[in-house]
Amino acid sequence: MDLTSILGNVAAFLTTVSFLPQAIKTIKSKNTKQLSLPMYVLFVSGVFLWICYGFLNMQLPIIIGNLITFILAGIILLYKLREKA
Repeated sequence: MDLTSILGNVAAFLTTVSFLPQAIKTIKSKNTKQLSLPMYVLFVSGVFLWICYGFLNMQLPIIIGNLITFILAGIILLYKLREKA
């Protein structure tokens, strides 16, 4: 594995794992009052586009990292949307 692949894999891992504590906290507490709805809508949309980009360019680290991030951030977004309803 070359340095570029290692950097891509480490970056994907770190950015993906960074959402895990917030997702766990949100799922346990079901409290999203302090979270910004526009930020999560924009973020989840951007992550979805990164997934599309990864598929178009066949970049597995981009696909996997962003897919997991999409799921975690999407869960948080769903809780936020439920709170608004």
